[in-house]
Amino acid sequence: MALDFSIVLRFQEALALGLWTTIKLTLICVVLGCSLGFLVGLARTSRSTILRAVSSVYVEFFRGTPVLIQLFWIFFCLPLILGVELSNLASGVIALALYMGAITSETFRASLKSIGAEQLDACVALGLPRRVQVTSVILPQAVLRAVPTLLSNCVSLFKESALVSAVGMADLMFVGQNISNNTARPIEVLTVVALIYFVIAFPLTRVVTLVERRVLAKLAI
Repeated sequence: MALDFSIVLRFQEALALGLWTTIKLTLICVVLGCSLGFLVGLARTSRSTILRAVSSVYVEFFRGTPVLIQLFWIFFCLPLILGVELSNLASGVIALALYMGAITSETFRASLKSIGAEQLDACVALGLPRRVQVTSVILPQAVLRAVPTLLSNCVSLFKESALVSAVGMADLMFVGQNISNNTARPIEVLTVVALIYFVIAFPLTRVVTLVERRVLAKLAI
């Protein structure tokens, strides 16, 4: 069979819309997941045994099970338990945000542990409320130290977001599959879809490497 990649040009608007959906989903889940991950990271470094235990179970469960299974469970099972209907968008956001929260919590936990105890002792000596300690002292340093790994996690989430096509969300992968089925040109269409993911993800991995070098250099000063 002769390859004809020009056929993809007929569906460039649909692919662009699917890509935009993928990017929006990724950004939403990055914000929610990183916020959750920071809170869970704090819980895992807490003096409370209960907080450490609950947060550890959450992290190990979502890191130790396939994201696709998590997505299916939230899409098919959670509505039966809650008695409410969840859209594929809501299910995708919940699943990916929970997964992102689990993997970023380990990043934040490591960065939190790298903050010197003397800084926390100084906060206590100054009588700073816990909220001020977290937002003004702990959070800025933890984020700076975690930035390279967080960016790497974001790239991974962008690629994992293709899984939402399995529950009918019209992301880039879902649109590509539909075009492939309708045109009977899976090689051309799916190759282009893979290249789109690569063109976005590869430069970001280079950015991660650059940022990591700069952060390490700044911390060494």
